[in-house]
Amino acid sequence: MRRLFPDPVDDVDLNEAYAPEAVLPGPFVRLNMISSLDGAISVDGRSGPLGGSADRRVFVAIRSHADVILVGAGTARAEGYGPARVSPADEAVRAARGQEPQPRIAVVSGSLRLDWSSPFFTEAHARPAVVTTSAAVASAPDAARAVAEFVAVGEERVDLAAALAVFADEGARTVLVEGGPGVNGDLARARLIDELCLTVSPRVVGGEGARIMAGPPFDPPFAPVVGHILEEDGFLFLRMSLREAPEPPDA
Repeated sequence: MRRLFPDPVDDVDLNEAYAPEAVLPGPFVRLNMISSLDGAISVDGRSGPLGGSADRRVFVAIRSHADVILVGAGTARAEGYGPARVSPADEAVRAARGQEPQPRIAVVSGSLRLDWSSPFFTEAHARPAVVTTSAAVASAPDAARAVAEFVAVGEERVDLAAALAVFADEGARTVLVEGGPGVNGDLARARLIDELCLTVSPRVVGGEGARIMAGPPFDPPFAPVVGHILEEDGFLFLRMSLREAPEPPDA
């Protein structure tokens, strides 16, 4: 893995390259996504065909820093999410940083349309969190209560800002968001994403697939500040701050 920007380096330490920044008073919120050259985030509903070994290593490095991994239910279903695990070596590094050995995983679902018997729940190192509404929690089945912890935020609509506040109160310093576009867009419109990590895959796939963020346009749009650009096997890895002031609207 080499760094192209800001200064060229031939061999990059990925764990160091993706060390999160300290953000107070809330957690550091990082979004990690992949996109083809023509803007697609999936092929036949999955992101896997866009990736490669280099992308996988970056994915693992970014996850190793997370206290909480937040993902939408649709993405979890489409990608066949299982338990979030880091390697024993990363566990030791996390312990030295004062983190739990494994990141906590949280799925956003207003409907609770989830498979409570899937490995995502039954093989998790700790019960996953389900970020949902108080109305949904009131009608949750016993099977759900047996394998999940509920984070009830909002009456009829999930309040993602409130969810981040809950995670912060529980000690989370870094929250990693892994999609999907609806969750990404809601967080961005609320100005809750500190950083975007975007893998640009050397693929052109066509079609009419979703982009990394869904929903109405941002007004005004963001003007990301690039922290680094890495490259391997034709993949580009951009780390960009979204905390800077958005671009002003046209006069």
